[in-house]
Amino acid sequence: MLEFLLTGDAIIALLTLTFLEIILGIDNIVFISIAANKLPENQRSKATNIGLILALVQRIILLFFVSFLVGLSKPFYTIENNWLQLHISWQALILFIGGLFLIYKSTSEIREKVTDPEHDEDQMKGKRIKSLSNALVQILIIDFIFSIDSILTAVGMTNGLHPNQNYTLVLMIIAVMISIVIMIAFANPIRRFIDTNPSIQMLGLAFLILIGFMLITEAAHLSNTEFFGNKVGAIPKGYLYFAIAFSLFVEFLNYRLNKKAQKKKTMRSSDETDN
Repeated sequence: MLEFLLTGDAIIALLTLTFLEIILGIDNIVFISIAANKLPENQRSKATNIGLILALVQRIILLFFVSFLVGLSKPFYTIENNWLQLHISWQALILFIGGLFLIYKSTSEIREKVTDPEHDEDQMKGKRIKSLSNALVQILIIDFIFSIDSILTAVGMTNGLHPNQNYTLVLMIIAVMISIVIMIAFANPIRRFIDTNPSIQMLGLAFLILIGFMLITEAAHLSNTEFFGNKVGAIPKGYLYFAIAFSLFVEFLNYRLNKKAQKKKTMRSSDETDN
């Protein structure tokens, strides 16, 4: 076992898989951050850490049921007629429901912020007290959906790496544990940054809508869906993460410019006061 883990192929696979798990976990961190920020201040870090620990536990459990997960990709119901062909599997159904949930949750949050940006403080306190378990349930659901996608990706990457499947299983568990530990280290700073920057909150919610749409199209692709003879293709995840990275870069530039402008304004006001 140790000899396998120290081979060049295993180390490269571990580094690649860990990096990929972190990238795939970005959308998970965004959702957990937005859900946790609706809780009272003293519960936010706890909810974030619990959410990521739940993600770790779920991923490790699912790794021991790889054959079950692969079986989820097999169709259990088929629709075929002149204009629609659809081969529904449990994996596609889970992704479809998860995509709808993300779109619903994100659009509800956006509507709440746009139509009623200033809530009654007492009402918000009442909601926060009741929403701790509610937030954890939502985090658990999203963790499960993202865990399936993450684990199936890991299985595809390590397929054929070693004849003994237990060796590759240990490799995947190590990669998942490292990625979750790294995400826990950065999740709360990201959550606080999202909480103190309303524009980042809206951007994060927009990302979740985009991710929800991607999950729905991926479910359609996995179901070999065809409309009037046109097959639904998968959206390359690289395009999605590039769009997210580019948007964050533009937002970072705006943040820096606004900070400099505010600093100059403060210095100007201070000079006028001295004069």
